[in-house]
Order: sequence, then C-alpha cells, then structure tokens
Amino acid sequence: MKTEILVALRMTVVTLVLTGLAYPLAIMGIAQVAFPHEANGSLVTSGGRVVGSELIGQGFQSPAYFRPRPSAAGADGYDAAASSGSNLGPTSRKLRDRVAADVARLRVENPQAPSAVPVELVTTSASGLDPQLSPEAARWQVPRVAAARGVAPGDVQALLDARTEPRTFGLLGEPRVNVLMLNLDLDLRFGRAGARGPAS
Repeated sequence: MKTEILVALRMTVVTLVLTGLAYPLAIMGIAQVAFPHEANGSLVTSGGRVVGSELIGQGFQSPAYFRPRPSAAGADGYDAAASSGSNLGPTSRKLRDRVAADVARLRVENPQAPSAVPVELVTTSASGLDPQLSPEAARWQVPRVAAARGVAPGDVQALLDARTEPRTFGLLGEPRVNVLMLNLDLDLRFGRAGARGPAS
C-alpha cells in the first residue's frame, strides 16, 4: 500500500510539473516569439497610450464616432471581466422594451440614416465584447459621423471601405469592421472629436 501511494504521489507531481508548469511556459514562450502582438492581447496604442484591444469592444458616446453593438457585459457594458450576454430570451418584455427604446434613440440620433435601424445595433452579442460590426451597420452611421465632424459623407465612407475586412480565407465568417480601429482612423484623418473617443 505504501509503495502504491508513493507511486501515485510521484505521478501527481510529475504530471503537475509537466502540464501545469512546463507546457504552459513553453507555449507562452513560443507565442511571445512567434506572435508577440497577439500573445500580449492585441493592444492598440494611440499617441503612445494604450487605448484598447483589437479583440474587445468598447462603448463610444460621441456622435463623431462609430458605435458598436450594445453590451450586457457588466453594469455599464463592455466590461471584459464580466463578459456575458443579457440571457434575455425573445419572449422577454424587458428585452422588447430595451430594444424599442434603443431603436427610438438611434432614429433620433441618426436622422439622416438611409433606412431602418440595423438589428445588430440594438441586440447584444453572447460575449458583450464584440469589437466588430457588419459593414452595413457601420454604413448606416456614416451620415451622423460625417455631420458631427463637419466632413463629407464620402470621406467617412472611404475610411469605412478601407477598414472593412473580408471573409477569412475568402469563405469563413462575414465581412466586418473593427469599430475601434475605424474610430482611430477617423481621428488620424480628421482629428480627435471630444469625449469618449478612442484616446480619451
């Protein structure tokens, strides 16, 4: 019995060292060498300051910036430490009321928008942290952003087109736009536009 316990303890220690220390440290080292930007969180800097990550959405309040999907992650949304959806189902009155209020607000804030409010601008994702929008949902916001910045809509649309990413390998996923990166492009081209921008 004593021999069996000692063998089990040795195996436990060896397994712990191999799978709990050696393997994670080796993978971390390889990632730091091969993919340092991604391994360190795909952080985005502006003016020498970290302003976010390419992988995590954040809210933008100023009308001069594109806005992402709404978020239910944390009390104020976009909280990476509380990533989750709202868990409200399609029969939820609370969800219907929130979506109706968001639709009304977006119509007031975007009076020159060309069509109905895109559904992704009023529905949260499962994580609450999606950093991307569809090109259509971003295009819907172009008139508001252009008016707030006092520039031609075509100039804003050109930045949006340049920032649109195609399907991965031409067939996986959908075309998308990283909202943070697009807003940084706006600041680079037209200057910062006030509170709650990427560099605020």
